[in-house]
Amino acid sequence: MTNGEIAERFGTIVSLLQMKDEKSFTVRAYQRAERTIDRFPRDMDAMVAEGEDLTKIPGVGKAISDKITELVTTGKMSYLERLEAEFPDGVLDLIDIPGLGPKTVVRLWKELDVTSVEALEAAVEDGRVASLPRMGKKSAENIGRAIQFAKSRSDRFPIARAMDISRRVTAHLRENCAGISQLVVCGSIRRFEETVGDLDLVCVTSDPAAAMDAMAGMDGVANVLGHGDKKTSVVLDSGLQVDLRVCEPEYIGAMLQYFTGNLHHNVRLREIATGLGLSLNEYGLKDLETGVLETYPTEEALYERLGLQYVPPELRQGADEVERARDGDIPRLVQLADIRGDLHTHTDWSDGRDTMAEMILEAKAWGLEYIAVTDHSVGRGIANGLSVERLESHGRQLKELESDIGGIRILRGTEMDIRADGTLDYSDEVLDGLDWVVASVHSAMGQDSATMTARIIAAMRNPRVSAIGHLSTRLIGERRPVDADYDAIFRAAADTGTALEINGSLERLDLKDAHVSRARELGAALVVNTDAHTTEGLGNMEYGVSQARRGWCEKDDIVNCMGAEEFLKWLENVK
Repeated sequence: MTNGEIAERFGTIVSLLQMKDEKSFTVRAYQRAERTIDRFPRDMDAMVAEGEDLTKIPGVGKAISDKITELVTTGKMSYLERLEAEFPDGVLDLIDIPGLGPKTVVRLWKELDVTSVEALEAAVEDGRVASLPRMGKKSAENIGRAIQFAKSRSDRFPIARAMDISRRVTAHLRENCAGISQLVVCGSIRRFEETVGDLDLVCVTSDPAAAMDAMAGMDGVANVLGHGDKKTSVVLDSGLQVDLRVCEPEYIGAMLQYFTGNLHHNVRLREIATGLGLSLNEYGLKDLETGVLETYPTEEALYERLGLQYVPPELRQGADEVERARDGDIPRLVQLADIRGDLHTHTDWSDGRDTMAEMILEAKAWGLEYIAVTDHSVGRGIANGLSVERLESHGRQLKELESDIGGIRILRGTEMDIRADGTLDYSDEVLDGLDWVVASVHSAMGQDSATMTARIIAAMRNPRVSAIGHLSTRLIGERRPVDADYDAIFRAAADTGTALEINGSLERLDLKDAHVSRARELGAALVVNTDAHTTEGLGNMEYGVSQARRGWCEKDDIVNCMGAEEFLKWLENVK
C-alpha cells in the first residue's frame, strides 16, 4: 500500500468528521496526519513491516500510528469503518464531486434525502437544489457542472498517483533483481501525460527469469495476467496494469521508442520507415526486401536512421513534432540543470512541514542560486496564513538566514490570495516591503469566465504582483479548471510583465501543456516553480520542467533560468 493510498483513507476520515461536525482540533489532527503521510519520503508500509516506531514522525501520534499499522497489516481500518457506518450508502460518493464540501453534502442528505450522485443530479435538474436556502440557481448550476466533470473522468490514473506506484514498482524490481542494468518507465509517464492508463516498463538484465519472477511476486499484485520469459503483465490492487518487458542491449533503443511514443507519433514513424523500404517494430527496422533487421542501442540512432532529429519523449504527442524533426526544427528544450532559482515555496510558518532554514539549506543543496519563501497570506486561514505582523517577522527571519547560511539569495515573498472582487489580501504598502509576490486564486472558483478573467487581470495590473500562481486552479482528476479567457490573460501577462507559473506539483501541473505553449507564443514570461511544502517537494522542479518541455519551452522562455544577478535586474525592470 502506497503512502498516497494510506493518506487517501485519512482524507476520507477528515471528510466524515467534518460531516459529523466534529471538534475542529480533532479534524485538524487528521488533516495534519493526511498531509504528513502523503508527503513522507519513505514507504510507511515498509516501516511497519520493519517494526519502526511511526510516532517518531512529526504529526503522527500513537492513535494515528495504530491506525496506519492496522491498515497496512490488515487492509482495513476499524475506526474508518465505524465512521462510514454512521452515514447512508452512497453519501461518500458525493464527497468525490469536485467543489462539494462535507457540510453541503450533509445538507443535501438531510434536507433533500440525496444520498447518491444520481439523486443529486436529479435534484439539480428539478430545481430542488436551487430552492435550498443560501443555495440558489448559480450554486446549483455549479454543482451540475461538477457532476458532469466527475462523470467525464476516465479510469486513467492521475500522474501523481501513477508516479507513486511507478516508483514503488521500480524500487522493488531493482531490489529483487540484481541483474538489471537498465530499467525505464515508458508510455504515458515518460511522455509526462497528466493521466496514465497503465505502466510500460522495459529493462535490460542478465537474469530475465529473476525479473519476471520479481514482477509476478510483488506484494500488491491482485492478478497475474501473463508470466513469460520476456514479458510479465500484472494488475495491482490499485487497478493499474503493469507490463514488464526484457530485451537484449542491442534492442533497447527501438524498444524504448516503440513503447514511449503515442499512437499517432508511432504511426507517423512507421509511415516514414515504409517510405525508406523499412518496417518499424519494437526490435528495430527490418528491410522489407531482404528481411534483415537493423538494431539500435539508442533511440537517437533510430531517429537518425529515419532522417529525423531526435524527438524528446515529452514531445511525442502526435502533433507536428515529426515534421519539425524532419526539418531540423526541434529546439533545445529547457532542462532541469538550467533552473537557477525556485520562486514558490512554503514553510512551517504557514502550511508547510519544514522550517525556513531546512527549506533554504535543501534548496542550496540542489544547487539553486536563489529562493523565494512565499508562505500564504492572511486570507488563507485554513493554511495558517500570515497576518501583517507575522509577515514582517517572517521577512526579518529570512534576512537573518540569508546572512547566516550564505551562498544563496533569499527573496522575501508571499503567496497572496486574489479575492473574489479582484482585490488583494495585503495592501500596497505591505507589498512594497516584499521582493517577490505570487498572487493566486484559492476561493470563489465558480465565477463565470468574464468575472474570473477580470479578477485575475486586475491582480496583474498591480505592479507589485510578480507572478500568478497555478492559474487555472485545477487539481488533476479532482477539480476542473476555472472558466476564464486564457488568451486574454496571457496577453495581459505579456503587457504587464507578470510571470505565469508552471507549477511543478504533480497534483496541479498548472499551467497545462497547451496553455504553456500558447502563453509562450503570446509573449508571456514563464516561471517554473515547485510550490514545495516540504524539503522533498523541492524535487517538484523536475516535473515543472517536464511540463515546460511539453509546451516546447526553451531556456530563454523561463525567467528562473537566469542567474541570480540577471534575475534580480530583470525583476527590477520588468514592471
